Amino acid sequence: MTVLDVTTREAAADVRATTTDEAAARRLLREQITRLERRLSSAVVDSMPEGGIDTAVPALRGPRVLTLGELERLRDALAARVAEARALLEERERRREDARVRLERMLLAPGDHRHVRISRRELGESGCGVWHVRPRVGIVGMFMGWWQVKLSSGCPLAT
Repeated sequence: MTVLDVTTREAAADVRATTTDEAAARRLLREQITRLERRLSSAVVDSMPEGGIDTAVPALRGPRVLTLGELERLRDALAARVAEARALLEERERRREDARVRLERMLLAPGDHRHVRISRRELGESGCGVWHVRPRVGIVGMFMGWWQVKLSSGCPLAT
């Protein structure tokens, strides 16, 4: 009987240790998923008003307790979405910075940027305005080299 009792106690301790390890792993995965969901939601907010960030993750089969493998796949899918969102936001910011630099150059030397247009949306600003390099006095200004940068008045009237 003593051998049986010792074996049963050891088996029970192994089951408790395995259950504890699995619970700790689940808790860690859920914490990671929560952090990734927060990062993804903040990326969606940062992308407004342009939007365009894909937040879809693979659908799992209905409500149930997920296995460790499914939690890991969910975490990996969220991590991939967060990386894509971050790359998209960085690309947008790079394009905006390029547009700002072009606008500064246009303002410094309008004659070097004839007929160039930069919209406010390209600059990351709201509204419908467009910065445009054009001749100062029509065709005479064009022949004389009198160029200026103008900002259009905004959105066209609705018809």
